Amino acid sequence: MPHKGGGVSAFREKSRQASVAFQETLWLALDTLRAHKLRSFLTLLGVILAVFTLVIVMSVVEGLNVYVAEKIANLGAGVFGIDRFGVITSFEEFLKARKRPPLRMEDYEALQEHMELAERVAALAFTRQDVRYGNEVVEEVLITGTTASYAHMRNFNAGLGRYLSEADDEHRVPVCFVGPDLVVRFFPYVDPLGKTLRVGPQVYEIIGVGKPLGSVLGQSQDNYVHIPLGTFRKTFFRGDDSVRIFVQARGKEFIEAAKDEARMILRGRRHLRYNDPDNFAIVGSETFTNLWESISGNIFRIAVGLTSVFLVVGGIVIMNIMLASVTERTREIGIRKSLGARRRHIVMQFLVESAIMAATGGLAGILLAAGTGLLVTTTTSFPIVTPLRAVIIALTLSTSVGLFFGIYPAVRASRLDPIEALRAEV
Repeated sequence: MPHKGGGVSAFREKSRQASVAFQETLWLALDTLRAHKLRSFLTLLGVILAVFTLVIVMSVVEGLNVYVAEKIANLGAGVFGIDRFGVITSFEEFLKARKRPPLRMEDYEALQEHMELAERVAALAFTRQDVRYGNEVVEEVLITGTTASYAHMRNFNAGLGRYLSEADDEHRVPVCFVGPDLVVRFFPYVDPLGKTLRVGPQVYEIIGVGKPLGSVLGQSQDNYVHIPLGTFRKTFFRGDDSVRIFVQARGKEFIEAAKDEARMILRGRRHLRYNDPDNFAIVGSETFTNLWESISGNIFRIAVGLTSVFLVVGGIVIMNIMLASVTERTREIGIRKSLGARRRHIVMQFLVESAIMAATGGLAGILLAAGTGLLVTTTTSFPIVTPLRAVIIALTLSTSVGLFFGIYPAVRASRLDPIEALRAEV
């Protein structure tokens, strides 16, 4: 039993000595860095740039993940779109898509009539026109011809008045539902309901104003005019124009089945054989999400490449500076070794110094990236979110670089002969 107690005491004593030795080494390393501030900063520049690049890219991608999910890929609960082109990612795809036949109103009506898994079906068409009120004009406003059910899918809530109705579409009534931007421009101090706007060659009566939607990628979502699709087709449609169809499934669990149902109906209408590819595109939220994941993956790979280059450069600079430090501090090393410091103590001192130097650069890069992200978010309302994993990865990488590139200088310092080291500066 006494033997066991002695073993525990010895272990505690060794632990205490190791802790004291590490603290002493840590303070020596910090004193050295403080004594050479400019040199330390220039040494750390590569690490700072590496960590800044990595953290800012991860922060931008993280913010864009949220942005894409909420603003771009959010078609609505259980909603998917059907369109002539779909998401085009290359010129070759565009050329192929141009050869597809347009989606007609008859396609929309067939889906509306025959789909059993659809809660709602809506059709849309788009153009851009100048909008006028008196002598005022707003150029290139997005004009959407749509059916009444579209508002329920995309949550187009009226701030004033009402949205378009089925009767408006059926009778091609010249009425419109407008975005808040146009109201601010044309009717800042008066009630806009009942007023008329000229859109292209036609005059439309305002029956409703939408609630503010904000902006996406810096583009306002409140500068629009919605008119009944029947009225739109009469005024703006050309022979080869295509409509875009939106389908809302009866529930999220029916989305894939509803897509298959819509696909079968359209393929049947277009007389496609079983081995013919679709000559239309079905687009869901996952289409945009997958596209963004592909883009963000490429961005991240480029960032990793740049970060690797900066880290290697920064590591080489750290190694050279540490070698120079060994030469400058030869006498100090000799004194420490003559007073009983062992090789492992010298190695530990220089490794800790190198690691602290690199970690300090990593911390500076993280703070710089976080500050840049905060500035961008504050001035542009674009979300840049610095994830915790980016901070952990950055600190781990920078410290590891310091340790790796500090090994050679540390070993070289530990191998100095104390007598020769003391003579070096005599």
